[in-house]
Amino acid sequence: METGTIPIEELAGGLDLYRTLESGQSYLWRREDGEMYSGTRAPGAWYSTVVGTDVIRVRTHRDAAGDLLEWESTVDAEQIVRRLLRLDDDLDAMADAVPDDPLLREAYETHRGMRLVDDPAFGTLISFICSAQMRVSRIHSMVSTLSREYGEEIPFDGGVYHAFPTPNQLATATEAELRDLGLGYRAPYVVRTAEMVARDEAHPSDARDLEYEAARDYLTQFVGVGDKVADCVLLFSLGFDEAVPLDTWIRSAIEEYYPQCDRGSYAETSRAIREALGGEYAGYAQTYLFHHLRSSA
Repeated sequence: METGTIPIEELAGGLDLYRTLESGQSYLWRREDGEMYSGTRAPGAWYSTVVGTDVIRVRTHRDAAGDLLEWESTVDAEQIVRRLLRLDDDLDAMADAVPDDPLLREAYETHRGMRLVDDPAFGTLISFICSAQMRVSRIHSMVSTLSREYGEEIPFDGGVYHAFPTPNQLATATEAELRDLGLGYRAPYVVRTAEMVARDEAHPSDARDLEYEAARDYLTQFVGVGDKVADCVLLFSLGFDEAVPLDTWIRSAIEEYYPQCDRGSYAETSRAIREALGGEYAGYAQTYLFHHLRSSA
């Protein structure tokens, strides 16, 4: 086993691991007490994920040296952890660059230390296909079930972890099987999208090399993927920090706080709200706003 620590005081803007991993961005991590997305913190709890065939566990705790992010893995994982949790992002600089907007300022101050994630693209794509009209806890349960039923089992530190299934593994599922697992009408979308990737018809990671709006359009070729799901994949796995998914919470925010941004179409409203939220890092602002509105409600 490889282990290591990263001093949180060295991270610009700090790190709130709970908010980062339980703010609706990621469904590929597990809280090892089994209470992820329960709405309650568990100081010192381990979170785990699998990247390829490598198990990675992280937690925050305090010792005599201060607050630390501790990691354990099957490999030397410090750089992987830094990438997955975007520890090199300068949250202070981003907060300073936020437009002079009372709601945004309140969101940044309330949820200080929340970072965007950088999850694997295929798992993120399937997760958000499953997200339609679902609570975050239910989405997490669906994704965990897919990992358990179709992903590779990886032994680590006396336990067994499940990788999210590869496109080839998930493409073996039938629509009936996925309906039995609770995916409902999303089942055919998941099967067909997995088949598309397994057959090299398209790969979500290929969107990374495109301009933002072209990348969003590219992702909508996957079955069950509209503009909002595409924006989630761009923001949480492909590095498009300007992406602003127009979900129910953000549309409500537009109606109440940014009515001038409602331009009718998704594309035009998206352009307007991106500008209102600061442009280059509008997706960061969106994530703070989303979590602030949802947790306040």
